[in-house]
Amino acid sequence: MSRKKIGVLLAGCGVKDGSEIHEATLTLYFLSKHEAEAVCIAPDKAQADVVNHVTGEAAGETRNVLVEAARIARGNIRDVGTVTSDEIDGIIIPGGFGAAKNLTDFASKGADCSADENVSRLLQSMFEKKKPIGALCIAPTLLARLFGRSRAVEITIGSDAATASSLEKMGAKHRTAKVDEIVVDRENRLVTTPCYMLAESIKEVGDGVEKLVSEILKMAD
Repeated sequence: MSRKKIGVLLAGCGVKDGSEIHEATLTLYFLSKHEAEAVCIAPDKAQADVVNHVTGEAAGETRNVLVEAARIARGNIRDVGTVTSDEIDGIIIPGGFGAAKNLTDFASKGADCSADENVSRLLQSMFEKKKPIGALCIAPTLLARLFGRSRAVEITIGSDAATASSLEKMGAKHRTAKVDEIVVDRENRLVTTPCYMLAESIKEVGDGVEKLVSEILKMAD
């Protein structure tokens, strides 16, 4: 049986302005553990901002999302604009503020946000072909933006009331979940888990990520 190919949609490198590195690395680890092939992808565009992760302050720099995400992927990465849904069996989106800054502008616009055009194209195509989509931490905001009003998708970001309210304003149904739990929308083939929206340790993140990866691979069969 051939190995499943699962896209890993990255948004840069670093929790404050890109992909959360623990979440991204654990996703790659558990895909490998379960003998799936990870296909790392990211938008080829400037980051919304660049943050000094020591001080938490703006760095006053310009960086490219794809170039930064390549750090996590060890250089083996593709521009999301060149990837089609026919090439992968499912997709997982790690969290980190980059998901809410570079994949969408949720961080600045909340429920009035929009999604990156190429990211939207790929995810819409995956959704239409009923290929599974997983999202960690804050990344489910992207699913709410794309599918909330049309399909009233069920997703979780944990238990943060303000973020949950924004998801529901976009038409999604928020389900409260514990740090190591997953919410599975079987009808729409979506899987979400809170990760660092609730986690206090990398182990807690890993517990949720492994469950999500396992469910995505089951759906991809």
